Amino acid sequence: MNRFLAMILLLAAALPTPLHADDRLPPAPYAYRQLEDPAQEQQAQTLMQTLRCLVCQGQSIADSDAPMAGDMRNLVRQRIAAGEDPEAIRQWLIERYGDYVSYAPRIPSSTWPLFAMPLAILLLAFVLLRRRFSRPEETP
Repeated sequence: MNRFLAMILLLAAALPTPLHADDRLPPAPYAYRQLEDPAQEQQAQTLMQTLRCLVCQGQSIADSDAPMAGDMRNLVRQRIAAGEDPEAIRQWLIERYGDYVSYAPRIPSSTWPLFAMPLAILLLAFVLLRRRFSRPEETP
């Protein structure tokens, strides 16, 4: 009976653990603070509008209040302040998080069947329907 009680107590102690998994770290320095150079801040804002928040999934990192989006905003601003090209930052984030992080993912050449198959099906349907409904000429 003591083992059973110990297991119940252990389980009861472990259940609320995910509730304590909140982010207790302070926000990153540039998560909510803009860069001093307006041109660099504009570059950062433009890039942040094209990057998807991985937590919210429906917002850009510029619009999201998720801690991860704040960390990504900080990273973008730090790299732009260091003089990195926005496209190089985007490519680094895509390599790190995958194509999903970008609202304009790259389309590899291996996906051409996805675009060609609907056209081939439509062409086949057109040929079959034309053959089915065309009337042969009557000979007198």
